[in-house]
Amino acid sequence: MKVIIFGCGRISELAYYYLRDDSMYEVVAFTVHKEYMKDVFFQNKPVIEFEKLEDFYDPNEYYMFAPISATKLNKLRESVYNEGKNKGYKFISYISSKSLCCTKNIGENCFILENNVIQYCVKIGNNCILWSGNHIGHHSEIEDNVFITSHVVISGMCKIKKYSYIGVNSTLKDGLTIAENTVIGMSSTVTKNTEEYNIYIGSPAKILKKCDDTLIL
Repeated sequence: MKVIIFGCGRISELAYYYLRDDSMYEVVAFTVHKEYMKDVFFQNKPVIEFEKLEDFYDPNEYYMFAPISATKLNKLRESVYNEGKNKGYKFISYISSKSLCCTKNIGENCFILENNVIQYCVKIGNNCILWSGNHIGHHSEIEDNVFITSHVVISGMCKIKKYSYIGVNSTLKDGLTIAENTVIGMSSTVTKNTEEYNIYIGSPAKILKKCDDTLIL
């Protein structure tokens, strides 16, 4: 399958090497919005204006991948994903061959790096990023547009709702619900359900302050 990666930054560079060295996908080009065009080549591949992408690469023949950071509580990544869908593109997901994945319930445009352990009956929605070394416990559900950093332990039967961000080395007690637009700071231990649009830190985790969709992560 031939794939176009959205973005020309560090995460897009990583995605290119993961797809090149550890997948069946062939990256043929990169794309960004016109206002962010700096060069016409990236990683020796052409860079195409996103606004004109379908003029060069037929959505019936090419796939997209948009591994974008958690900026604006994952809503920037969601916006690009929706724009691509509206253009008619299907999105791939990448799951590292060095991860242990015991579920097939994984949506589109997910970027799952090495050493993740994803147990039986886990569900992962569209447009999620799981960086390296996480544990996702059995019967847990990760909804759309979630970013899980590295070495996070999500115990069994948890529900991570849309637009959430979970920081490095955090731990979630079994059976929790993480509300939409929750930010969990690094090394936090979450023992209770969270409330929307709050940043939590500490052990046990407590509310640090409110947040909104302008948050840069």
